[in-house]
Amino acid sequence: MTAPTSAVSSIASERIVGPIILLGAPGAGKGTQAKLIAKTFAIPQISTGDLLRDNVARGTELGKAAKAIMEKGDLVPDKLVLDMVSGRLREADCQRGFILDGFPRTVVQAEWLDSFLEKERKDKGVTCEAAYAPPVVIQLKVDYNQLLQRIAGRRSCPACGRIYNVYLQPPKVEGKCDVDGATLVQRADDREDVVAERLKAYEAQTLPLVDYYSSGGRLVTVDGDQPVEEVMRQAFSAIEHVNRV
Repeated sequence: MTAPTSAVSSIASERIVGPIILLGAPGAGKGTQAKLIAKTFAIPQISTGDLLRDNVARGTELGKAAKAIMEKGDLVPDKLVLDMVSGRLREADCQRGFILDGFPRTVVQAEWLDSFLEKERKDKGVTCEAAYAPPVVIQLKVDYNQLLQRIAGRRSCPACGRIYNVYLQPPKVEGKCDVDGATLVQRADDREDVVAERLKAYEAQTLPLVDYYSSGGRLVTVDGDQPVEEVMRQAFSAIEHVNRV
């Protein structure tokens, strides 16, 4: 029997855990697991999207450059994203470890991250060596049809914001919110045809990353079709025991 989450958290929050990367298709449960890991191990969850928005909002030099590019309708280049990531990973709250959300997205970014972490280990010395160790990479694997159900089945109440799933957590009355009776709506991005294209794009983009980390012996695959608690248990086990050499 596993220890209660509170007991695990009190112990885990005192140790250095190093970098953690979560890989998984849309709807695989990365967000849920990232929040659980961040809370249990008391390390920050770092999203490149949040970093970009924060830099733009604060008007940093990187944010100004990114804003000018986005206003033209262009994609923010890797160089700017990597500069933002490197600055964030050097902040004090990352000294025990961190979770990367949505990064790396390509093998080039993964190679950059490995080089960055290696340099930090050398520059910061023994005291921070474990914090900048090679990352634990956890892939949440979910059946394609299950992913379709999780995303395409989502409906939300425009009045109270409550989320339902017509397959997995349906409302009591079809198409109506249990709380206020409002007609439920589906996001355009959650339509089945759109979801299918998103999943194909993800597979094409992520497969090289999976191969990269797998070839280095750093990839741990967890069955994301299991209950949240079991996925969490296996993810925590990977963080505790994976070989970081």
